[in-house]
Amino acid sequence: MTGASDCRGIPVSYPVVSAIEGLDRAQEMSLAFRGDSVAEIDKVIAEHPSFIMAHLFKAATLTQAMETRIYGDMVKAVQDAENLISNGNDREKGHLAAVKCWIEGDFFGAVQCWEAVLTQYPLDLFALQLVHYTDVLLGDVVGQRDVVARVFNLWDEGIPGFEFVLGFYSFGLEENRDFMHAEEMGRRALAMRPDNPYAVHAVAHVMEMKGRHSGGIRFMNDHAVRWGTSNFANHLWWHTSLFHLDIDDIDPVFEIYDNHLCSADSSGDKYEELDASALLWRLQLLDVDVGERWKNLADKWERSAADTLYAFNDVHAMMTFVSDNRTDAAKTLLTANERYVENASDANVAMSREIGIPFCVAIQDFKTGKYGDCVDHLLPVRYMTHRLGGSFAQRDVIGWTLLEAALRARRFDLALGLANERTALKPTSVQNWRYVARAFRGLGDRSNADRADARAQSLFAA
Repeated sequence: MTGASDCRGIPVSYPVVSAIEGLDRAQEMSLAFRGDSVAEIDKVIAEHPSFIMAHLFKAATLTQAMETRIYGDMVKAVQDAENLISNGNDREKGHLAAVKCWIEGDFFGAVQCWEAVLTQYPLDLFALQLVHYTDVLLGDVVGQRDVVARVFNLWDEGIPGFEFVLGFYSFGLEENRDFMHAEEMGRRALAMRPDNPYAVHAVAHVMEMKGRHSGGIRFMNDHAVRWGTSNFANHLWWHTSLFHLDIDDIDPVFEIYDNHLCSADSSGDKYEELDASALLWRLQLLDVDVGERWKNLADKWERSAADTLYAFNDVHAMMTFVSDNRTDAAKTLLTANERYVENASDANVAMSREIGIPFCVAIQDFKTGKYGDCVDHLLPVRYMTHRLGGSFAQRDVIGWTLLEAALRARRFDLALGLANERTALKPTSVQNWRYVARAFRGLGDRSNADRADARAQSLFAA
């Protein structure tokens, strides 16, 4: 059989138009966070079991879940593709090499394989999507931007999916603090397609990092009707809650948590649980009573206490365990991680050893009132936190925990320096100026404390 191509002209070895259209449809669903792209590709596979790229799409899409519960399905999809690969083309063989690296725990090797595919096929939107998303998971900040930059000039508005490329570029630019360029790209993407959640996400990050809280709340509320109902929509609600939190507007934060981050679903989808844990922990750092909310969340996390699949997950699980006084679950998590880093050699080992375990121990220290120990665990790694993965906005919880611990440990000189860093980056944050005030007050400098409090109050009133 001779090959065909997808909607962007990328070669596909399986020359059945309806199958290729089904693959394009599944990818569109994935990029737009609409529907279930894996269920959609399963329909395609059921009708076209010899469609190599359909199996590879399923396997590669499942890599991004970073959850043990999908591992069996991912491995089977890889095996099914491998059984067919003798009929595959070079592009498909590259995708297969990538997912084989992934199931062996070599996440960085998978990225290199996908990048090789993208070099040869710069309009392979699936390869671009996978490299960009994986760079976010792995904390490769520069890679998130540059993978798009390498191919961007070869794309234009006439190529299907360009609006998603703009969204990727926007986020990569934002994470590298090129905020003006990032916002331009994100708004271009939204002009092309208003229901583009990832572009909304990128612009929200710009506004968060710049401290544009009121504008951020308006922007998110204006676009909320087009977010859909996926867990990425929940993540956008989490971002909305951060705008409220930074200006000490707590009631909307609880409304968002209860309506969008606290489903009764016990499927184990970690994206919602990550956002929920991160939000409750921030509220706890502010000494806000969250009631019984930790219990339901800890119930969801406890089944994966010993997973050791992704350090980013583990630190958020630890937040729930210590906050709900689940000593056994916290011990299980730490013990599993300590054994894991001694015996494993996959990509997550370094993430866990360098950042994951120290942060988990620091979280435990914080909750038990060992604030000085918490500081001592976090201070040496504060400039390496990108290795945990996620975004600057997500990892800010580490710096926030360090600052609050320094204050409670009465290390006021350190706390003042940390708080000054935060106000330099985001001078419009009510919370940041309150931290400055608390540090000055601890140092006995009432005059400067009052000035910082006045600054916080003026921002709150605005």
